[in-house]
Amino acid sequence: MSLTESMMAELGTPAPSFELPISNPGVDDLHGRVRALEDYDDAEAVVIIFMCNHCPYVKHIEDTLASVAGEYQERGVQFIGICSNDAENYPEDGFERMTERAKEKGFPFPYLHDESQEVAREYGALCTPDFFVYDQDRDLVYRGRFDDTRPKKGKAHGGDLRQALNELLDNGSIEMEQHPSMGCNIKWKPGKEPAAA
Repeated sequence: MSLTESMMAELGTPAPSFELPISNPGVDDLHGRVRALEDYDDAEAVVIIFMCNHCPYVKHIEDTLASVAGEYQERGVQFIGICSNDAENYPEDGFERMTERAKEKGFPFPYLHDESQEVAREYGALCTPDFFVYDQDRDLVYRGRFDDTRPKKGKAHGGDLRQALNELLDNGSIEMEQHPSMGCNIKWKPGKEPAAA
């Protein structure tokens, strides 16, 4: 495991579009096996989480993440999980295992597979978990950590992400200090590593 911090992309950056296969299609009211960012145009905000099945940093937060996502989706925020890891070398992060994990953990959000890793590159994702929050115009307003806990160092609570979403929904902007996320590096395919990784 290589401990990696998020890149902290520039605030105000528009959300890159994507179309990706969904591992848990029954989670929303949409049809088909593909989800696009534009499918959620009606959402007040969108939270993109680059995550995977095997990373201990993701495992540390995933139960609380599922709870936080359910809570804020009731307020009009759409959560979207994306796994971009190299499934050939990390089979636990393959599509079928994603389906199993989403069901086991009761993810209330779509869990998408970025097999080409192009979406992770476009977003500037470097670690799992890596959080990106976009406002109603789909401009980046928050990037960084879920909270200040770590595996074996406190119970995950989602305090940073909760504060960011509360400020955005209540005030229309986020004024809080933003801290990088930290976790396992995205498992890039050979030759696909971004220059910043």
